[in-house]
Amino acid sequence: MKQSLYQNRKAQWAAYLAVFALLAMVPLYFDNPFVINQIARYTVMAMLAVSVSLVWGYGGILSLGQGLAFGLAGYGMAMTMQMQYQNPETDPIPSFMLTNELDYLPWLWEPFWSTPVGLFLTLAVPTAIFMGIGILMFQARVAGVFVAIMTLAILAAWYSMAYDMQPYTAGFNGISPPLPFQIFGYLIDPYGAPAFWICVAFLALLTCGAKFLMQSKFGLVVQSIRDDAERARFLGYNVAYYQVLLFTLSGFIAASAGLCWVMVVQYVSPTSLELSLSISAVVWAAVGGRLSLMGAILGAFLVNGIQSYMGDELQQIWMIILGFIFIGVVLFLPRGLIGVVEKIFSGKAATTDAKVIAQVREVA
Repeated sequence: MKQSLYQNRKAQWAAYLAVFALLAMVPLYFDNPFVINQIARYTVMAMLAVSVSLVWGYGGILSLGQGLAFGLAGYGMAMTMQMQYQNPETDPIPSFMLTNELDYLPWLWEPFWSTPVGLFLTLAVPTAIFMGIGILMFQARVAGVFVAIMTLAILAAWYSMAYDMQPYTAGFNGISPPLPFQIFGYLIDPYGAPAFWICVAFLALLTCGAKFLMQSKFGLVVQSIRDDAERARFLGYNVAYYQVLLFTLSGFIAASAGLCWVMVVQYVSPTSLELSLSISAVVWAAVGGRLSLMGAILGAFLVNGIQSYMGDELQQIWMIILGFIFIGVVLFLPRGLIGVVEKIFSGKAATTDAKVIAQVREVA
């Protein structure tokens, strides 16, 4: 049977590369620092949406805790940037700690004197936590709505910790590093093109890496588990192993988004760990199309763009509007906006569940 343009892998990769190339050219066409910074923020949110698309769309695991990796990485990046500003001999303690009557630097902050170590911990700690959570859940065969409840509860616990441990996290006020992130002796201006390109590079590499993985045997097995976990077990696959790996990878992508977020906003607070952010990321993925990584990116840019221009006037009811958008997409566009593109180029639905299982059997 002849393959449609939408399902053609070469056409897909060409579309992905074209989108990222166009996105990278934004600073060349806009000289307004505010616009560049704003689009960089959308790019970071797109990373978070990609993590949701990966774990929910491809894995069938509805996680409401993606904000956990995002927020923890945000705090790690803020701590790294804060310690770049501090002087180990004359000014070793951040001012908010002195305000809270701390006269010593907590051991938790000590590793962040080193920028490479700080960056490593920023990504490694949230990823390791996601791996631990995944092992606990999927080894016990937790599935469906119970995964959403567990991730929600864990996120709420970490939010309370960040809020209550004011001497160590600055509490509700959050951490605001006085200077931009510095690497190799160069300050990364959050309103400049280099910061924007770093965000685009992260998005492109993570998205292309995830897409390549999902087109491999691993991806086929993950999708078969999503469609029928018991049948995948009967075929001899360790379902928990694949689910843990996928969940961990989604945590790494969300952590990368948190790192870039603090780089472009120079601020982190417990709001990064709020449930509303994680739910918003689910909405972005659903609007764009959770079964497509590019669809998730499209949804993140579209919804955040609308919020930027309508949020000020509709601030009090924005979350209600977002809820109606989600319900509308579920009812009328179950495959999201990318589903419209799919119909235009193929005229039919994507690979069916049975075909995915058949493909797994072929490559097994």
